[in-house]
Amino acid sequence: MSRPMIRIHNTQTDEVIDREMTNAEFAIYEADQTAQAIKKAEAEAKATAKASLLDRLGITAAEAALLLS
Repeated sequence: MSRPMIRIHNTQTDEVIDREMTNAEFAIYEADQTAQAIKKAEAEAKATAKASLLDRLGITAAEAALLLS
């Protein structure tokens, strides 16, 4: 599998260089992708828990906001 590409654009000379990520860049890229996946999973779990709680209480999100204001 090829690695993602890096594009370097020198605006002074208008030279464009496309190259594959280095090992260090790829390691950072993978770590970022993992962190994003974890954040997404946490947000989905929180939304599911919130929806479940609202359903058990038998109220809508708007009604819950009114109760908390």
